[in-house]
Amino acid sequence: MKLSFYGAARSVTGSRHLVEVPGFRFLFDCGMFQGRREETVRRNRDFGFEPKSVGAVLLSHAHIDHSGALPVLPKQGFSGKVYLTRASADLAGIMLEDSARVQENDCRYVNKQEKRRGKTCIQPIYDGNDVKKTIRRFEGSRYGDQLKIAPRVTASFHDAGHILGSAAVRVKYTGRGNSTTVLFSGDLGRSHMPILRDPEPPPSCDVLILESTYGDRLHEQVGEEMKQKAQDLLNHARIHKSKIIVPAFAVGRTQELVMRIKELVGEGRVDPVPIYIDSPLALKATDVFKRHPECYDEETLKTFSSDRDVFGSRYIHFISSQEDSKRLNAMRGPCVIISSSGMCEGGRVIHHLKHAIQDEANVIVFVGFQAEHTLGRKLVEGWDVVPIFGVPTPRRAQIVKLNGLSAHADRHDLLAYVRAINPRPSIIFVVHGEEKQALSLGTAIQTEHPAIDVRIPHYGSTHEV
Repeated sequence: MKLSFYGAARSVTGSRHLVEVPGFRFLFDCGMFQGRREETVRRNRDFGFEPKSVGAVLLSHAHIDHSGALPVLPKQGFSGKVYLTRASADLAGIMLEDSARVQENDCRYVNKQEKRRGKTCIQPIYDGNDVKKTIRRFEGSRYGDQLKIAPRVTASFHDAGHILGSAAVRVKYTGRGNSTTVLFSGDLGRSHMPILRDPEPPPSCDVLILESTYGDRLHEQVGEEMKQKAQDLLNHARIHKSKIIVPAFAVGRTQELVMRIKELVGEGRVDPVPIYIDSPLALKATDVFKRHPECYDEETLKTFSSDRDVFGSRYIHFISSQEDSKRLNAMRGPCVIISSSGMCEGGRVIHHLKHAIQDEANVIVFVGFQAEHTLGRKLVEGWDVVPIFGVPTPRRAQIVKLNGLSAHADRHDLLAYVRAINPRPSIIFVVHGEEKQALSLGTAIQTEHPAIDVRIPHYGSTHEV
């Protein structure tokens, strides 16, 4: 068996891992790379392997850094199936449609600016027709089902608790007289978080491909301290009549943020502040959440069974049209605007940042990981001037990080995941983390389990197992 890493190797975005067994090749994930514009375009059009040689894709979950390059595959000759959970199939469909629409809108906007400067126009990586062709290849599965994806190759999905439908993917190849199992963690979630069930204990495997997004740190606990921070932010917005801009993934973080704010209001700790969820995708995603109770934890199941809308309230407004979105830019606070994308690499949040970033009363709140070279990363690092649609823009708004709301497992969770595998895998590949995080987690695993061969692959590297 050969494993080759064409994304999320010593980096976070663009998860793509190619596996080759005699007579068959398949991918774990086919995510969109996000970073500098030129590199983003190149890496999302040139995969480093021939898509037409790939027989199947096994998708861990619907986030764009894991699914966003899927529509490029059929354009380059891929004719196989995309296997994923049923909830992921519903989410990935709307997310890829949104990705195509965002690319088209952003290209249209940027090209207006570039044309004035005499520069060449840019083109979307794919369009809505490419997305439709991709969705027709989806094969939805339940957690735990055994799927035959090729002769002598079976696969199953195991709840990862990261976002709705997320899964660790286990593949078993049975050769002549022996077998090899590979477990791909995808992105692992955290225990005791709202809405979703806790991550499922990992099944046995010979080879583990393990994420390391937060492999060198521990999260803040989601408790009183986190609630107080959120309360302070809402009170700041009310006192200063300012805006709180939250770049958030439309799937997962948006729904959780709404629930957290509703908790504070319900406990009488803050008065309601208008919340605008400016994302057609978030509205569609919230509808998908309601269709998949099989992913809920016990508390959320009880809430839905009592006929209460866990995501709705009189002060929560979903924004769909571009006209209504534009009106938010001229509106005064206090208000909270939750908009995608989570890493500020496209979508309506860029327009909100453009209009709010130069007012020192406003606050930009980050609740998830920001990949290297993204606009979100520059803001988290405290840059005083950032590029917005290619224009250097002074940043006067305050920046706040709430890592306690991250949907990713931290160092403690990741090490516990390895300990729970019985018997231990013989090889672990540490991926989906920047080099510092991946190396730190790899060293910790090696120290705790000296018999395991721990590898930190580079982009494009191939390994025999």
